[in-house]
Amino acid sequence: MDNENLEQEESSILTLTDENGQDVDFEYLDCIEYQGKEYLVLMPADEVSTEIVILEVEPVDEENENYLSVQDEGILNAVYDIFKEKYKGILTFEED
Repeated sequence: MDNENLEQEESSILTLTDENGQDVDFEYLDCIEYQGKEYLVLMPADEVSTEIVILEVEPVDEENENYLSVQDEGILNAVYDIFKEKYKGILTFEED
């Protein structure tokens, strides 16, 4: 693996701090815009789980942003559907 690919691999990992002050690593999959807001699509980096995490991006200032858990099932489903459509030829999705 050359340095460029290694840098891309490293930059796809985000470390976020949860409500208990614990750092958790996530693999960045995409950022989806829906109804004028941005949502991060992530997957836990240190687990074999294929569970997707969707967080709302809340800008704080020009350099900082907060990531909020999404409670609305309708929004979660809509963002996940957009993600699945965008990657349907690239990724395989399990159906519920």
